[in-house]
This record gives sequence, structure tokens and C-alpha cells, in this order.
Amino acid sequence: MDRRGLFGVVAGGSVVAAMAAGCTRKNASSPELNGDDPRDPRGRTWSPHQEHQAGITSPTPAVTVIVSLDLVKGADRDALRRFLKMWSADIEALMAGRKVPGDPLQDMAQPNVSLSVTVGFGLGFFRVPGLEKYLPDGLAEIAPMKHDKLVEDWSGGDLVVQICADDPTSAAYAQRILVRDAKPFATPRWVQHGSWRAIGGDGKPITGRNLFGQVDGTGNVLEDAGNKIWTDAGQSWFTGGTMMVVRRIEMNLTTWDELTRERQEKAMGRTLDVGGPLSGPNEEMKPLNFSARDQDGKLLVPIDSHARLSNPASNGGRTMFRRSTNYTHDEGGKTTHGLMFVSFQTSIPGVFTPVQKRLDASDALNEWTTAIGSAVFAVPGGWPQGKFLAHGLFA
Repeated sequence: MDRRGLFGVVAGGSVVAAMAAGCTRKNASSPELNGDDPRDPRGRTWSPHQEHQAGITSPTPAVTVIVSLDLVKGADRDALRRFLKMWSADIEALMAGRKVPGDPLQDMAQPNVSLSVTVGFGLGFFRVPGLEKYLPDGLAEIAPMKHDKLVEDWSGGDLVVQICADDPTSAAYAQRILVRDAKPFATPRWVQHGSWRAIGGDGKPITGRNLFGQVDGTGNVLEDAGNKIWTDAGQSWFTGGTMMVVRRIEMNLTTWDELTRERQEKAMGRTLDVGGPLSGPNEEMKPLNFSARDQDGKLLVPIDSHARLSNPASNGGRTMFRRSTNYTHDEGGKTTHGLMFVSFQTSIPGVFTPVQKRLDASDALNEWTTAIGSAVFAVPGGWPQGKFLAHGLFA
């Protein structure tokens, strides 16, 4: 699994078709928006009425908010049907930039702000009477790793909603609407905020960087996605779905900054300037050569480097799609930094957990990273017009 950053697996190929579906673009011919470049996240209007929910393989815009919620005590199957119908109406309006039903602040709704809303269900959702038999294969908790220091404040949840947008105002508005309308059915457990720089100084799309300065997301494209991240998980209602992992990775920037540039690159297995493999050539998209050695016979891509350990070739081909963002958190006069890691895969115990165990055992980056939050969710597919999210649960 070649992460080009922290904790993940990539697939090879092209994401153009996946991102083009269900998207419109204002001023697509405008030079500042790079025409129809599918890598440019800006100025888009996504649709929830597709085979897959938006906000998974689409380019990551500047702002991401993830809200985990717990169901209220006594929530039953009929209540959840009403809840998901209402939320679906909210999501359709928000993503289209229309006034949300019943909301007096109609001027807050704006199209072409790349707003996407992605909803997933945790294990607790499927403990509701009548929903137990709908538990998808591949949804399971991640066993604690020896380097984890998980805290409840950033872990777990019966539901999740990921909100992405070009600007904080649009994301905050969507968050307020969705949390408000969920109140009779579910209450927030935790909220995480992330940011991403996907546009370079020349105004063109780039592969973003995490706070270690690493190019993060090289090769994160899709080919044969049906075998990589999409799954029905043994459930007819889950067609077009995927499994979502959210990990809050705290990064020790103080000790990282004390390292030489050479040491930082060896821990990753890639160059810092463009993200090229240490085995050469120094080009972002070139594959790693694990057998390449220097004149002294030493491996150019170190045996404990993240790029080597996380590569699909080192993990039986296990592949995931990452959608991570950076965070800075201030609390009680203390500032912490890290990565809000999100991955999508066909199975958590079958894909994510085995790879993470391998990283936990010997990844060089463990010295400067600690997982302090962890949550898992099943993300169903999109829904057709006239239906609602996960409608097959209530047929």
C-alpha cells in the first residue's frame, strides 16, 4: 500500500469517469477553474442521485467536517425511516444550493460550492430492533494497536456525516442544518474539522501535502473500482456501498522538525519535494522499486519505510481509497496537529485491519504519529430521485 503520506492503500488507474458522474460546474471554461480538469475540486455541484454517494472519490475541497452521532435511546426502525427521509431531503437541497425545507435562512444556500454530504452507519445502528439482519459484511471494529492511544472523545458513533465544501461557511451551514434536524433521533458524539490544499500557487490542481510536508495522495485513483472499494457487502440494500474508516492521527511536529531532511525522506520512502520514490526517478507518479540499492548495497527504499510497508504489493494487493485532511486543534491552551485520516474499502477486517497491523508492527513513522481516535461505518450507495438514503432497509 503506497500511501505517499500516512496510513492508506491506493488503487491504480483513472478517476475521471468516477468524478465526472453526477457533477455540474459553473464557469467550467474559466481559466481560474481549470476548465473541466477532474482533479480541480472547486466550483462544483454534486448530486446524491448516483450509484455511489458523493464525497468519496470526488476531489477533496478545502474544507471537511465530520460529525459522529449516537442514536437517542429508544430510537426504533420506523423512527429511523422518518429520520433518513428527512435527512435525504435536506441533503438534496443543500447539495443543489436550494433552500432547505423549513429553514428561514434561505440566502445561506449556494450552488457551485462543491458541497458534498456523505452518510454512514456504525455498528450501533444495526442493533436497532428490526435492523440486525441488515448488518453488512465487512463492518467491524478495529482492534486496538500497540501504538494507539484512543480516547472516547474522538472515537465511535452510530452514524456519521461527512460534509465537504469549498469554504467554511458552506460547510458550517450544512452542519447546522443536519445536526438540527437530527436532534429528535440522534445527538452529536464528536466533531472533527479538516482542511486541504489541493490547488498550487499557480492556480492548478496538485496532490496536497500533510503537515509533515509529505505529498499525500499520489496515485490515489480508481481503476476497476468495483473490486477495490465498492461492495454490496452481502446485502441487496447496500449496492454501491463501501466501508469507511475514520482515524484521528496526532502528529508530533516538534520532534519531526528536528530531523534532517534525509531522515524524514527515509522514514517515508519518498522525496519531500515532489513525492518521488527514493528508488528513483524523482517523479511523483513513478512506481517504487523495492529491490533497488545504493552503491553500498543498502536498500534505497528502507525496509521500515511507510511507502514500502503500506504498498499493496506488500499486503496481498489489499487496496483502499483515502480522503484525508489536516487538522489543528486548540484546547485548554494546548495546540495539537495531525491528520484526519479517512479511507474507503470493501472490508474493514479484510482490508484495513491487516494493513494497519503491519504498519503498527514496524512503520518508521510510528515514532512521530499516534492514533487517538477511531471509528468505522458502512456507507450505502446513492439513491434515485423520489427515494431516500438506504431506502432498501425499510422495504
